[in-house]
Amino acid sequence: MARVTVEDCIDKVDNRFELVLLASHRARLISSGSPLTIDRDRDKNPVVALREIADETIAPDDLKEQLIHSMQKYVEVDEPEAETVPLIGNTAAAASSGDDSDVQFDRMSEEDLLRGLEGLVPPSSSADDDDRE
Repeated sequence: MARVTVEDCIDKVDNRFELVLLASHRARLISSGSPLTIDRDRDKNPVVALREIADETIAPDDLKEQLIHSMQKYVEVDEPEAETVPLIGNTAAAASSGDDSDVQFDRMSEEDLLRGLEGLVPPSSSADDDDRE
């Protein structure tokens, strides 16, 4: 079989640099076990990747998306926005008014939180703790 050249693939992928990126990505996929879409004919992975692109057995747009996805380090996940939750004592008043303009939130400073934690008493020892001694 004749050798695959860049000219065979350039009408499928316009940019030569992009062609090299896509073919090298496809060659890495082949070496990691991805199934071939054409016969190998004793060719190495980069040549097989170029032949797949030239024969249009694999779409360059799909390869481009796979390449971009493989290079992403952070995938943005859409999470629902936090909803405002009214105080328990104000639920009846908020439900009757129907708008969120009078919703109040408890605010606690760091000092108040530390004072509250210092006032906590550790739980008393239970009967199981007495049996172990």
